[in-house]
Amino acid sequence: MRNQASQIKQTLAEESVHAESAGGRVNIVMDGNMETLSIEINPELLTSEKKEELENAIKEAVNSAIKKAQRAMAMKIQGMGGLNMPGL
Repeated sequence: MRNQASQIKQTLAEESVHAESAGGRVNIVMDGNMETLSIEINPELLTSEKKEELENAIKEAVNSAIKKAQRAMAMKIQGMGGLNMPGL
């Protein structure tokens, strides 16, 4: 089972998802293991007047990327025959 989990983790590391918010001014790339690979923020959001907008945009993009990564993970695991967990 450890071998299967390791194989799934490696396969998911090769997947990536992209999410954006604030009209494309905040972009996040995450791998299938839900690790953030990059965050890009448009400089126009980097002002104290736009602090709350930036915070909300980051939160929205991260949540979207997590959901996409979870869907990608579920599809990959299903495509690999699912998890073989004896006793469950």
